Amino acid sequence: MKAYVDLHIHSALSPCSDNDMTPNNIVNMAYLKGLDIIAVTDHNSTENCNAVVDCGKKKGVIVVPGMEIETREEVHLVCLFPGVTEAYKMQNIVYDALPNIENREDIFGQQIVMDEKDNITGYLKRLLLTASSLSIDEAFMHVSSLGGVIIPAHVDRDSYSMISNLGIIPKTPQMKYLEVSKACDVEMFTKNNPYLKEFNIIKSSDAHTLGDIFERESSIELDELSIECLLNTLQ
Repeated sequence: MKAYVDLHIHSALSPCSDNDMTPNNIVNMAYLKGLDIIAVTDHNSTENCNAVVDCGKKKGVIVVPGMEIETREEVHLVCLFPGVTEAYKMQNIVYDALPNIENREDIFGQQIVMDEKDNITGYLKRLLLTASSLSIDEAFMHVSSLGGVIIPAHVDRDSYSMISNLGIIPKTPQMKYLEVSKACDVEMFTKNNPYLKEFNIIKSSDAHTLGDIFERESSIELDELSIECLLNTLQ
């Protein structure tokens, strides 16, 4: 079956996101736009995953717990996990690899932690908008050991992407899919980078505002609507 997805959405935990990217607002917008599966992927943290997952269960929208890790190569990786428990385990690994720098809300914005009712339960003080000390290879190793999947983020962009920072997409059996931005002309992009044809390309919104969350415009063929089936397909 064709599942309509948006696998790269930031909540208000990401300092660069709007404060109205609350768990309920994200899920309700995805529901109104007719999406089947979404993923919450904040920068270097999963603090809001549980709240968004709980909201998704109430609305019948499948929410994949995720995170957008920034590696020491300053490459962004969308990491998707089978459950909140695995996502939090990866968060602990990433937190240990982040520099001990306090967030400057006046510069970067607030990092808001919320519950399933959109109540603010705290503000994360540690700066999330920075590179961890994890290498790309180490990120793949840890995420795979937790049953998760990595999709290199927005590989068509001129910054924070695998192509822009490494010049290539390293071959690994753990990587079948690459993410491109909403505005990317996939046909032209793969034509200019013919080696990418061995990968599957998926578009995600990288939404930082509610309006940026995808309509029914990006899809993937699944045997059933479930996180397990999605991750098996992406692996």
